[in-house]
Amino acid sequence: MTAVRAPTLRHGAALMLLGVLAAVPAVPAVPAAAQDTIPGVRLGLLYEVAYRPAYALRLAGADSVAQDAASRIDAIMTRDLEYSDRFDRRVQISPRLLGEENVDYTLWKQVGVDWLLTGQLRLDQAAYAIELQLHDVVYGQLKEVGRFAVPGPDERGFRLAVHAISDEIVRWVFNEPGMAASRIAFVRKGADGNGEIYTVDSDGENLERVTNYGTITLSPAWSADGRRIAFTSYKSGEPLLYELDLTTGRELRLVSDVGANVWTPSYHPNGQEIAFAVSREGRTEIYRYNLAERCCLARVSGGPRRDDMSPSFSPDGQRMAFMSNRLGQPHIYIMAADGGEADLVSPYIYGEPGYFTSPDWSPLGDRITFHGRIGNARFHILVAEASGRGLRVIQLTADGSNEDPSWAPDGRHIVFSGTRRDGTGLFVVDSATGRIRPLVVGLRTAVPEWSPFLTALSRLTLRGQPN
Repeated sequence: MTAVRAPTLRHGAALMLLGVLAAVPAVPAVPAAAQDTIPGVRLGLLYEVAYRPAYALRLAGADSVAQDAASRIDAIMTRDLEYSDRFDRRVQISPRLLGEENVDYTLWKQVGVDWLLTGQLRLDQAAYAIELQLHDVVYGQLKEVGRFAVPGPDERGFRLAVHAISDEIVRWVFNEPGMAASRIAFVRKGADGNGEIYTVDSDGENLERVTNYGTITLSPAWSADGRRIAFTSYKSGEPLLYELDLTTGRELRLVSDVGANVWTPSYHPNGQEIAFAVSREGRTEIYRYNLAERCCLARVSGGPRRDDMSPSFSPDGQRMAFMSNRLGQPHIYIMAADGGEADLVSPYIYGEPGYFTSPDWSPLGDRITFHGRIGNARFHILVAEASGRGLRVIQLTADGSNEDPSWAPDGRHIVFSGTRRDGTGLFVVDSATGRIRPLVVGLRTAVPEWSPFLTALSRLTLRGQPN
């Protein structure tokens, strides 16, 4: 294999392969905005105008101990609702309204509140319980009531439980999924070129290290139940595929009989299969493997004159997005999950040197995100319809260099790795409003992968002590 810089591959990125998929050359910082706009792609700077309501939150503790916990819950929920990008703002509550036991909808209307959340936190058999009410101020009625168990503020599952409540509030108001109760796995690269897998909450808190091999680690991919991560590691000297159970700390070597380098894993939604790319004999092809029975390796895409990799399943498991160089440069395609004819998704302009990779299929099934460029421009985050006809491709970023996008479980937000005015690290873009916020800045990050919705997980086990 040609000696090139180590790839930072997940089930989407492809920065090192054979032939035309060798390491991507360094891209200079080109200040001209026109050079960062991809021809034939609509720049997503004008978004549909949607009504975003204002809300107020009034959460009280039953006693002084519960009040301290309530204040911490209030802070987490406020950030979650802000990061949902669905609300206009949180209205600050005046002392007069704060002291009202009964809800006076007329007063709340006067201060510009559309939705009011009221609740009380109390200890219930050595655990906390929140009784929460959602009031529709506009129509003057109580819309939803819920009771939620929450671990203590110093317990492991506290933040995840609060995030789940925030997601329930989003569902109450908008009848859409939230994304707060989720995590992002990514590779943190060191100065020596090695990398380890870390995870972080959706709001940028609770950064944790998952592996500690002291070598190159790539391509983290979440299982559909959020309990396992598959990844590629060089810990044995060559890139092989492993799976880590986050609840037990058990690690498995996958597809040990493949006899080749393995990249970019992607779990099937049924949780019983996994797809990945295999590099051998001068080409790279996509295979599927039965995890439940540890057998039945089957090639689904590839050929002697092309390289295919970076599979990403549709939510129903019937189709697969992937990257291929069959047009001479990497492009994004869709095909049946068991192989067959493929349809082009990424923009193609005859005579223009395009480069498009890192596909990730939305959990809602309607769109595919990836990153790409035309010519010498910098990489940007793109979203295309999953029809496979190259229609309605939108560019979500307009400055910096941005790579390796991954959808949140709400099918609305996308995490990516980039170098921007805010710094270098991970960022989140809201595909509905175009708002971009930093998630983790100041680290050398790569190939983020957003988890599905998570339930409480036991403490992550640090895997692999370097020699």
